[in-house]
Amino acid sequence: MSFVKEFKEFAVKGNMVDMAVGIIIGGAFGTIVSSLVDDIFMPLIGLVLGGVDFSNLFIVLSNPEGVAVPSLAVAQAAGVATLNIGLFINALVKFVIVALALFMMVKGINMLRREEEKKPEEPAAPPREVVLLGEIRDILKAKG
Repeated sequence: MSFVKEFKEFAVKGNMVDMAVGIIIGGAFGTIVSSLVDDIFMPLIGLVLGGVDFSNLFIVLSNPEGVAVPSLAVAQAAGVATLNIGLFINALVKFVIVALALFMMVKGINMLRREEEKKPEEPAAPPREVVLLGEIRDILKAKG
């Protein structure tokens, strides 16, 4: 089998296409979750906690030149070593939201699978020969 033919069979398989669609949707979902956390949740949490800006919450580890570091952006621009606690908290909240969404999706799919398994299977139709023999029996009973 030629390389091109093998690749074509691989790329056109249903699972491959499903996976590609899932990856694209997952990327879009990640962008939405990032915006939800960065633009809505964390500012609200910061407000509740007394005006803390989590995106700007950091600890200076090393500042040999003694540069004033009023924000994380200034520290990064000056090359100051920082421990970015706020960015880690944002990433942690994003992970929890994505994990919760995936858990709910898998839970729903598993519930649908269990319901599908609970449905009793319809008995298979008897073979044609059995049906014909039953009809012959009924005719003979009627005559006799």
